[in-house]
Amino acid sequence: MQLLRVVLGLTIALIAVHFRHQEIFTNLAAGSYTIVAKDVNGCTGSAIFTLTAPNPCAGIIINVTATTVNPTSAAATNGSISASAAGSTGFTFNINGGAFQATGNFNNLGQGTFTIVAKDLNGCTGSALFTLTAPNPCAGITITVSSVVINNTPCQTANGSITATGGGGTGPYTYSMNGGAFQPSNIFNSLPAANYTITAKDANGCTGSATITVSDLPAGPLFLAVQNVLQANCISCHNGTTSEGGMNWTVDCNIVNFKDRIRERAVNGNPSVMPPTGSLPASEKLKITNWINAGGRFTD
Repeated sequence: MQLLRVVLGLTIALIAVHFRHQEIFTNLAAGSYTIVAKDVNGCTGSAIFTLTAPNPCAGIIINVTATTVNPTSAAATNGSISASAAGSTGFTFNINGGAFQATGNFNNLGQGTFTIVAKDLNGCTGSALFTLTAPNPCAGITITVSSVVINNTPCQTANGSITATGGGGTGPYTYSMNGGAFQPSNIFNSLPAANYTITAKDANGCTGSATITVSDLPAGPLFLAVQNVLQANCISCHNGTTSEGGMNWTVDCNIVNFKDRIRERAVNGNPSVMPPTGSLPASEKLKITNWINAGGRFTD
């Protein structure tokens, strides 16, 4: 019992010492601190305490406004943004994440969207987006496309052509056919008969289009004369249903492509006379000979 009184008395004494002694630490910045207490016997105890600073930007709203000047063309870099801020004091400014500067004036800008940030003395920030646009160089511009056409000759490798000329804009022009890549040349060769969309683009990117037709050239009189000879004498054996020797004279290009065979059989009788009903009159043979001697083309 005596021992219990001694221990109890010692505990009360230590509690009394705890409440009688305290230490004050001043001039501390925000952060975490470990405080250690040591008694006369070297016994220690510790605790961690955290000091927090008030947020200097709490309740601060910084608004950024600006006066803008657009560049004078799509390629120009003479636009500008003059920014100002409200809601605090001591502002510096930056553009698109660059270095901060004392003023909100930003010059030598091309077209595009820019982020302006204003920062006050306490590091509080506000931002806004500003867009500079270049004038449309094609406003009021109508690009025209004129052309010279050489029509295609049937039964040959396609040989039609289009020579296009752009106008109404600022040269030089480039040209595109049927949505293909633009090219400096205004000439399109090796064209079969068809409709083509030719687009001209000027130096400012303004475009205009026209639909241009390449036609097949008509059949020539010498060809038509031979065609009539074959229709009168040979079609019964050389048509889409019956094609003796694989020859179908109802197809114009077959007549052109096999003109030498026609001459050998119908004019020279080699290896046998055609048509089988008997040799053609000399006047009919002459039609075949005259056409072949002229070139044997669809247009002859």
